[in-house]
Amino acid sequence: MTVAPAVTSISARMEPGDWAQLILLSVLWGGSFFFIAIAVTGLPVLTIVAVRLMIAALVLWLIVLATGRKAVRDPRAWAAMAVMGLLNNVIPFSLIVFGQTQIPSGLASILNATTPLWTVIVSAAFLPDEGASLRMLAGVVVGLGGVAVMIGLDSLTGLGHAILPQLAILGATVSYAFAGTFGRRFRRMGIDPIVAATGTVTCSALMLAPVALAVDGLPAADVAMPVWMALLALGVISTGLAYVLYFRLLDRVGATNISLVTFLVPVSAIILGWMILNESLGLAHLFGMAVIAAGLALIDGRLLERRR
Repeated sequence: MTVAPAVTSISARMEPGDWAQLILLSVLWGGSFFFIAIAVTGLPVLTIVAVRLMIAALVLWLIVLATGRKAVRDPRAWAAMAVMGLLNNVIPFSLIVFGQTQIPSGLASILNATTPLWTVIVSAAFLPDEGASLRMLAGVVVGLGGVAVMIGLDSLTGLGHAILPQLAILGATVSYAFAGTFGRRFRRMGIDPIVAATGTVTCSALMLAPVALAVDGLPAADVAMPVWMALLALGVISTGLAYVLYFRLLDRVGATNISLVTFLVPVSAIILGWMILNESLGLAHLFGMAVIAAGLALIDGRLLERRR
């Protein structure tokens, strides 16, 4: 087993380097929208998810081997990684796929941005060093409002209709919250974050691959090369490398702080769309981003302390 530092507590306040990594993670996940948009033109959704995870697992194993890390052999560690894979990938991916086939993507994005709210609640219940404060809860609510403004308040018009798909998206966010909280145990078990990421993604791929094969069958022989290239980028960049950052940040700053990436992913997606695809960037987008920044500053707390 690869041993990490014996310290079990996390850094509740993120340093500039942590914020930089969180922003980079949001860019990697925000870019996944482009790759998915290309991949779905030639492959079914479950196949995309399963192959994405298999590619990511291969990338992570190559990183483990190249850096001289050792895979864990303890069955308890593999059981924990399987549970993490279930909570962080299998359950939320399946619920989101179901939900997004029934409701608009804007509403789904807003519902997905409730992840930090659930994470604050779950972490406060199970993690003594991640207790919630009124300031943090207020920051989460402000950030969620910023996401709603940026994506468009008209997206909320569908709220209350198609209840089951909306509950599916919310169920995915709750699963993410429990995943972040559960993932903290890898530090206590002395498992290196990259090794934990590798085992988790491997377990997720092994669980989803048979389901995708049973539901979708084998991919067609005439799938275009751009589809496969997009899927490769999705697996390598937006999953494999992204999970290296995710587990390192989870190990360092905890479940609540890592969940804040769901505020930043829509920001990254919109900015990337503006820069690469020449999509519009309006005042509502800029105002929503400013509100999100205010929410994150409120959660961080340093600006308030300086004013005092």
